[in-house]
Amino acid sequence: MPLFKSQDEHFWRNISTHVVLIIVCTALIVWLLPSKQARIFNFEIGKPWMGEMLIAEFEFDVLKSDDDINQEKAKQRKEYEPFFKLNPSVEREMAEIVIDSLSKRSDNLANPEIRHLVRSKIHDVYQKGVISQDDFYTLLRDSNQHVRIINDKGFTTKSIGEVLSADAAADTIRHPLESQEETSLAISNLYIELKPNLIYETEINEKGLAEAENVPTLERKVSLGEQIIDRGIKVTEEKARAINAYKDALTKHDTSQSSWKPLAGQSIYIMLLLALFTAYLLLFRKKYFNKLRNIMLLYSLIVLFPILTSLMMRYMVLSVYILPYAMVAVFVSIFLDTRTAFVTHITMVLICALAVNRQEEFIILQMTAGMAAIYTLRDMSKRSDLFKAAFMTVLCSFIMLFALSLIHDKFILPASRGPYMHFVVSGILLLLTSPLMFVVEKLFGFTSSITLLELSDTNKNLLRRLSEVAPGTFQHSFTVANLAAEMAKKMDADSQLVRTGALYHDIGKMANPVFFTENQANVNPHEKLSEKESASIIINHVSEGLRLAEQYDLPDIIKNFITSHHGTGVVKYFYVKYKNNHPDEEIDEEAFTYPGPNPMTREQAILMMADTVEAASRSLNEYTEESLSELINRLIDNQVNAGYFSECPITFLDIATAKQVLLENLKSIYHTRIKYPELKKE
Repeated sequence: MPLFKSQDEHFWRNISTHVVLIIVCTALIVWLLPSKQARIFNFEIGKPWMGEMLIAEFEFDVLKSDDDINQEKAKQRKEYEPFFKLNPSVEREMAEIVIDSLSKRSDNLANPEIRHLVRSKIHDVYQKGVISQDDFYTLLRDSNQHVRIINDKGFTTKSIGEVLSADAAADTIRHPLESQEETSLAISNLYIELKPNLIYETEINEKGLAEAENVPTLERKVSLGEQIIDRGIKVTEEKARAINAYKDALTKHDTSQSSWKPLAGQSIYIMLLLALFTAYLLLFRKKYFNKLRNIMLLYSLIVLFPILTSLMMRYMVLSVYILPYAMVAVFVSIFLDTRTAFVTHITMVLICALAVNRQEEFIILQMTAGMAAIYTLRDMSKRSDLFKAAFMTVLCSFIMLFALSLIHDKFILPASRGPYMHFVVSGILLLLTSPLMFVVEKLFGFTSSITLLELSDTNKNLLRRLSEVAPGTFQHSFTVANLAAEMAKKMDADSQLVRTGALYHDIGKMANPVFFTENQANVNPHEKLSEKESASIIINHVSEGLRLAEQYDLPDIIKNFITSHHGTGVVKYFYVKYKNNHPDEEIDEEAFTYPGPNPMTREQAILMMADTVEAASRSLNEYTEESLSELINRLIDNQVNAGYFSECPITFLDIATAKQVLLENLKSIYHTRIKYPELKKE
């Protein structure tokens, strides 16, 4: 009863951990998701609109651009007609000043006719209107064509050519007087500084200019249901203003509306997908469900890419299609299995779709790329397979996008730049999986098939040393590796893993190689030892193997083969011998028992069967199909009956397959032949 209670507690603890993990992942993804505006309004002026048709959900105003408004203001300022106030007393004042100045220079100014001439010239000038020199230059610079003159009756409008600057007015007076004999001498060196009779009205003009700059900012109104832009249409400046205006209107509209609904919907969406993914692990991959490193890898990959997608959409840096989403499928295929890779990839892509624009297209393209990667890497045996996977993902993405463009009647040539180039970049980035595998292995404690392949190189380090120190053990390990790999293939297990584990399972024998029969040459050192001492040396090859594995930094998954290939079995030869020599003694079986544990995986069980049968087959007197079959059945059945496989998920069908593979391969190794019939004598 306590055992079941402990298992129940462990199960519910795992469930609680997953629930917390789902909530944390959901909160993180939702927090970083871009707003609706960031997702919809990702565009560039001068390029085609890549989103779906944009329809106004409500009426809104499109405002003029700042440049247009500033241009209109400048135009209004240039066209503004300034106000000047007429001061009639200036004419009389200036007439007296000019005549007085001339009188001091010539006696002829006493003549009434001459005085009348001077006054008439001054009168003519001031009738046109005199403006200060600075104001006149300002009018010319601003290209004003008219001025408005305020008088007692209101105001009159004159063109700039009808009024005079102070200097021009003085010249107008001077020129006719210089032609008169009576006044020529007096006027020749006289500087006439005329006061303007048209005074710039600062207060009135400031108000007028302010009103002139008050230009309307509204460009047009967009009605409810009006099309703003459609997919494929070039985004012009005018279209961009309408799109941005709609974006701002949406922001205000969303702010005025309740904001909890979108967040609630996003949270439910993500939590449901993560819950379904967790349910898959619980129902179909419980071995992953119960291992923290597996869970951390899977959830890290599922969360990482939605975060990257959200950041790219939020800040609109580059197209999300350059992200190598297929990397998720590749990693899970390499470290776990293809079925889990497919489910993980689906979950990740569906979550990422929340952050992008064309969700249906995104899902279709990324699902295609993921499936291409999974199918290409179904049996990864070398790093160059990643290049094939990258090529296939790019090729399938090209074909699918081309097909979608035909379906939507938006024909896009594969040779054109744009989306197709994004897939090429994504394929190049997918090659980063190779160096990143090392990081994942160190972070999460996984061992990739590439690492296993490198470890199985018999010319390197530990295996080369094994071949030199214990050649018999090396040959035994090599034969067992081949047998176990063949068994794993037939049983649909990890053949590369069991092969590598088999090559290292007996490395501990290097500590005392001559104490193992495969390394002996007509000398058996056990003859000088007691049964317990011999058993201790034999058993110690497991602990010695574990020590060497630690020294050479072998992965934990390989260490497990070293500790489990004998399970908790007994060193039967010395145990039986000791029991025969001490019939009346109560035997301590622990002195003759391997520390274990028993196999926990199908691969470890395969190695145990292959190791036991291969070693025992060397002791047969004759190698016939019957003798080999009897040996294989007896040894494996004894292991089953002893409960060595009770803790691993191996089936009776697997065991039957293993027996058949062992028989066929041992027959080939020992060259068994059929018995020829003898000729009967008459």
